Order: sequence, then structure tokens, then C-alpha cells
Amino acid sequence: MSEIYGTDNNGYKPYENSGIEEGDVIVRIDEQEITCTSELTDKINSSKGENMSVTYVRDGEFLKTSLKPIKTDDNTYKVGLWVRDTAAGVGTATFYDPKKNGFASLGHGIIDPDTEKLIDISSGEIVTANILSVIKGENGNPGRIQGSIEGEQTIGTIYKNTPYGIYGYLNNISSLFIDTNKLYPVALRNEIKLGDAKIISTIKNGQTKEYDIDIEKIYINNNIDNKSMIVKITDEELLKETGGIVQGMSGSPIIQNGKLIGALTHVMVNDVTLGYAVFAEMMVKNLY
Repeated sequence: MSEIYGTDNNGYKPYENSGIEEGDVIVRIDEQEITCTSELTDKINSSKGENMSVTYVRDGEFLKTSLKPIKTDDNTYKVGLWVRDTAAGVGTATFYDPKKNGFASLGHGIIDPDTEKLIDISSGEIVTANILSVIKGENGNPGRIQGSIEGEQTIGTIYKNTPYGIYGYLNNISSLFIDTNKLYPVALRNEIKLGDAKIISTIKNGQTKEYDIDIEKIYINNNIDNKSMIVKITDEELLKETGGIVQGMSGSPIIQNGKLIGALTHVMVNDVTLGYAVFAEMMVKNLY
């Protein structure tokens, strides 16, 4: 939200006292469905400064209010709300179910950076990414994989954003170069052991590799969040490349004794070689 200036150079806050808060989702203006910011902008401009009825959603509840747009110097009308209708990021696809073409990714949900709440999505796409570089992490300053999705291939659709990852269906498997003969059974949490394991991750384009990690702690009774295990990166090659766990590795599958046991989810800022992982069984339960 921000104050706007009218043609009289006075500041106005049309949203003030409307009840609208950060994180609310606008769904209708004057009973017309709104699905993107361009539709919202068109509706505000066509109001010519007259009161508009606004329907919005908060925590699953539909609420109603009104807003009176203000005409500005550029001959457009505004209400002082900053509205987001898309989000994008780079992460790792965790697993693919060849029987139903379903996939899971990230191991954690996509969070709105302003409200820090899980984004309620209507639709989305998963696309290939071109890895440009890796910013190495250090204690107190986690690194990241820098990538671009410009010109890359759309390989599927996203239908669900949950605390345990994003889920959807793949329709362009060839772009992922998946070895469909290499299938992993899913381990239950009571099968997971402390000690050696592997993560599968892509740090460079076209190079998906296994790296050594150590399972340091297992929260076997945790069903509340995606912090099911504490893992430590021990692979010297990966430590040289990334310093530890970096943003973009979220979702990297964890393999132990030939089974999928989980996926990386978070890095510990004070020690970037350490991070959390979610049980694979929790991700699978949310797939369909």
C-alpha cells in the first residue's frame, strides 16, 4: 500500500478504512471476476473515480468493501494498492511418478516475500532453467543458484502449493532427460538411518550428480512441518562449488540404501553445511 497524489497534488489513501490488508486476494470488482493485475487496472480506470465494490478473500473468508479511485497526473486512476499476480523462482524437481505423470518439487511451499504466508495459487507452470552461476554460501550468508527461465521449455503444470512442496503434472518428459528405467522405492520414516546418504542435485547445466551427505538427526514423530531431518553436506566437490546448501537446491532428493527418503528444504544460516530435509513419505502423501 502507498499514498498516491491526485491532480490537485494532495496525497490520498483510498484503501484506508476499507478493511483490506496485505495478503488479501482480490477476486471481484463490481461483481466482475478479476484474475490478473491488468484486469484490475482496467476496471479501476473505467470507474472514472466512482466508488467500486470490491470482494476479497482472507483466510478462506469472502469479504466485501468499497474503494474510490483517485485520478492522477498521468490521467489514470489508482487506489494505492500494490498487487502481485505472479511469482517465479528457481528450485529442484524432487521426483516424478511415471504411472500418473505427477511430480513434486522444492519440499517447501512458495511463500509471499512480503506477507511470509503460503501463496494460494490458481495455476502455474514448471519450466526448465538455464543455470547461469552459483553464488557460494558462507556462514551467515547463504548462497544461491542463479538461473534464467527465459527461452526455456515448459514441461508441466502446477496445481497445488503446499507446506511440503509444489505439485503438478509433467507433459514434456523429454526435456528433463529422465532415465525412466531408474526407479526408486519410497522409504518410510522408520526405515531411515543416521549416517551416510546421497543427494541428487544439478549445480551446472546438464550435470545431475550424486553428492555425499550425512543424516545427523531424525525427527521421526514430526508431522507438523517439513523439518523432518537435519542433514550435513560432506561431499568435498559440492562444498568447493557451493560452500554447502544454497538456494535453488531445495527439493534435491535424498537417497539412502537405494530408496528415496526425503528432500532438502532449508539451509541453516549460521552453518551453511547444515540444513533440514522433509520425509519423502510426506511429499508423496500430498501428490494427488
